[in-house]
Amino acid sequence: YLVDTLAGDPEVLQIDAETYYEKLLKKSSYTPDVFSIPGGEEVVKLEDSCVCFVPLYRNNPTCKMLLLTDPKDKETVLAVYLNQCWWPVEDVVKTTDPSRAGLLSVQTFGERIVLFVLNYIIFGKLEGCSANDAFFLPHSATECAKILWRNGEAVAFYSVKMKGSLCDGTTSQCYLLPVLDTIFVRRKYRRSGLAMKMLRDFCQSFMAEDALGISCPISAAMYQVCQKFLQTYPEEQKRLWEVEAPGDWSQRVNIWLKI
Repeated sequence: YLVDTLAGDPEVLQIDAETYYEKLLKKSSYTPDVFSIPGGEEVVKLEDSCVCFVPLYRNNPTCKMLLLTDPKDKETVLAVYLNQCWWPVEDVVKTTDPSRAGLLSVQTFGERIVLFVLNYIIFGKLEGCSANDAFFLPHSATECAKILWRNGEAVAFYSVKMKGSLCDGTTSQCYLLPVLDTIFVRRKYRRSGLAMKMLRDFCQSFMAEDALGISCPISAAMYQVCQKFLQTYPEEQKRLWEVEAPGDWSQRVNIWLKI
């Protein structure tokens, strides 16, 4: 799968995608190539009206991903172009590497792409964004994040704003405590304790800290996770706060007291 084989300079991969796109524009007036949608006989013509570039990272418009969208529904992303071929979305988040199991830090460029697909495509366009869901922007290129791998598939992730890191690119303010910023579990893996597992991992990763944050606003579903977590681990009740950046005391509300 892509995450197991992707190597080389990201800039070279970007140039490769741009070259392919230019060829696609020239080819569209002739007989276009097609992409076969997995699990059926339906095919999509590879035409410029169905492909688009989107930023891979927040605050870095130069690094882009080429996506194929469904001509009947432009919000549905079907595939990602990398390494000179189209990868179905579900294949991008799969692995054959047995060492990819459990919660693992995002380190390689391939894992950054898995994180992007989980966040921007699967959560942002396919499985999330209901009225009760939060909406996450693409992560930065250096975002501290972990992906939860299970049975050869990336099924969840969470990201952290580290203490001392800049709040954004327009201010010199820095986070005053570690903050769990984004968290997502794929729909078919929900209600199996994975959000609890990630929250526990977050807390255990910063045992020396007196206070830990979760980005405001916290969704209703995440409040339920927090309630169950803090009932199970009462020693964390004093440490966990709902925070606005940068997280000074006037920007914190104790989650347990709020529950």
